Amino acid sequence: MERRGQPLARDAMAYVLAGGRGSRLFEMTDTRAKPAVYFGGKSRIIDFALSNALNSGIRRIGVATQYKAHSLIRHLQRGWNFLRPERNESFDILPASQRISEFQWYEGTADAVFQNIDIIQSHRPEYMVILAGDHIYKMDYELMLQQHVDTGADVTVACMEVPRMEAVGFGVMHVDADDRIIDFVEKPADPPAIPGQPDVALASLGIYVFRTALLFEQLRRDADEAGSSRDFGKDLIPWLVKHGKAQAHRFSASCVRSEEEPGSYWRDVGTIDAYWEANIDLTDVVPQLDLYDRSWPLWTYSEITPPAKFVHDVDGRRGSAVSSLIAGDCIVSGSSVHRSLLSTGVRAHSFSSIDESVVLPKTRIERGARLTRCVVDAGVVIPAGLVVGEDPVIDGHRFRRTDKGICLITQPMIDRLEL
Repeated sequence: MERRGQPLARDAMAYVLAGGRGSRLFEMTDTRAKPAVYFGGKSRIIDFALSNALNSGIRRIGVATQYKAHSLIRHLQRGWNFLRPERNESFDILPASQRISEFQWYEGTADAVFQNIDIIQSHRPEYMVILAGDHIYKMDYELMLQQHVDTGADVTVACMEVPRMEAVGFGVMHVDADDRIIDFVEKPADPPAIPGQPDVALASLGIYVFRTALLFEQLRRDADEAGSSRDFGKDLIPWLVKHGKAQAHRFSASCVRSEEEPGSYWRDVGTIDAYWEANIDLTDVVPQLDLYDRSWPLWTYSEITPPAKFVHDVDGRRGSAVSSLIAGDCIVSGSSVHRSLLSTGVRAHSFSSIDESVVLPKTRIERGARLTRCVVDAGVVIPAGLVVGEDPVIDGHRFRRTDKGICLITQPMIDRLEL
């Protein structure tokens, strides 16, 4: 699908739903919402949805926050405050502030938009692009907007082609030959196949496009409906599938890929295993997700930091990193790093080793520690001589260890150790 001369994105507003707790990340979301979790060495998960909007040409953005939002709001204020009202741009952070009722927080994803209708109206967008703030992908929303207008749909739902029996954990779109949605099935045991593709299903990505006037009409209707859970996936989309025109948009049609990327990339990093895998995948020689694509940059809050530093060069005490991503302000001092990510401000001291691990900012790894297949939360101090990832029984008692053998390490876990 080709871009038009007049981009529709300039008449659109992106609305990012960023209130999710991310409970399957366990202790990683004890102090932060899932969209605020660090990713890729220096970014946050929410930066992908926001960067997609900005790179697509959308200059009016709202972010609805709710669960433990402080670190998320701080990140947004620091990194996304460059949009200017005098250029017809806007960036609104919209916490659940009980604006409709003194006792009512956001009850669902649709309610998180409904409670801010007046703020959205003040920007007068013709189209609304509703986004989840907790997925990793690159997508040109302009192409989805074009399809929405061309098909005359009431709602367009972004979908990804997945092997049919892998779609059991998704909301699945049952479509006809023209990709019109004829049924919406939430986490079906027997997912409906795409016409002509019996082994493939269309899974919803939680990305929706509406004309603003129609969206407001539907939000008000849903708010008046007793028993509604006030949710897009559970209430609004199924209603429009039944009573209006709902169209599927295939992610492969608008996924942004550099020359280095082999195929469409979309990840839900909502479990420790998935989070670890998506980060470690970035260390591949040709990763499936290209963070170095200058044509579609990943915008984020960039701290002013000194360069990464590697010191000591004697046998057994050599500061080195192989097949790894090392962020600014890291000092690898006589430590060996292999197939790992060190986020901003990590200190790895002599005789320690870090293998296939994701280390979040401001962590300190003391002398002689060995970490294998770990996720280390921000600000943790790994004691000297601690070994993680080599004895599953000991690891299981000390830390949160997944079935795939990934250990999540937080400071309270370290504080409970009896070394």
